[in-house]
Amino acid sequence: MKIIGVIPARFASTRFPGKPLALIAGKPLIQHVVEQCEKAKSLSEVIVATDDTRIWEVAQNFCRCEMTSPDHPSGSDRIAEIAAGIKCDAVVCIQGDEPLINPDVIDAVAKALEGCEMSTAATPIRELSEYDNPNVVKVVVNSSGRALYFSRRTIPFLRDAASRSAVEQLAAFPFLKHLGIYGYRSETLLRLVKFPVSPLENAEKLEQLRALENGIQIAVVKVEHDSIGVDRPEDVQRVEAILNALR
Repeated sequence: MKIIGVIPARFASTRFPGKPLALIAGKPLIQHVVEQCEKAKSLSEVIVATDDTRIWEVAQNFCRCEMTSPDHPSGSDRIAEIAAGIKCDAVVCIQGDEPLINPDVIDAVAKALEGCEMSTAATPIRELSEYDNPNVVKVVVNSSGRALYFSRRTIPFLRDAASRSAVEQLAAFPFLKHLGIYGYRSETLLRLVKFPVSPLENAEKLEQLRALENGIQIAVVKVEHDSIGVDRPEDVQRVEAILNALR
């Protein structure tokens, strides 16, 4: 199976404009992401997909970079434009703001595509601050490891423990945090972006719900790795400290 890795990268960001080009330990953020992706054994190629010439000019120095339409409403639409022009069996979409993405997670998500049309990853919620944080997406899965639902709410609701503290509830059930990495079989991705925005997707502002509402199963790989994203300028120092500690 030929699998390519695509990293969507936008210059505009409400909380951190120009984020992909922010320097972290002397390199642009997007370069750190590319280098981690290149360590994955499952990817035959890594491509940055952007709608901004500033990102294109920088990224082409260390990987293949493709300009895409500026009118895409989501990352899925942006990578679908890339997938439509490349002969490949599957695509793994990696977030462009995770410079410490673990290559093993990429490989696990890619491998899950052998038995499912779409795949993603999740990790146990360990921090109390993430338990009821709407920016931390939760996922529940069935006995076969397929996603039942994704939500910004804390799911499932623990009826018998509802009166207990958040600390006790977190200890009572293995809540899962969704990681923003997706694998798609190529034909599935191209079919998915043709569907209109679904009601649940619109309500939660989670594009993966469009897949579930249209009957596309999503395999969820459980991993120990937790994502460390760069959302704000102050996150740069935090990531640099981790990189320095790993050297």
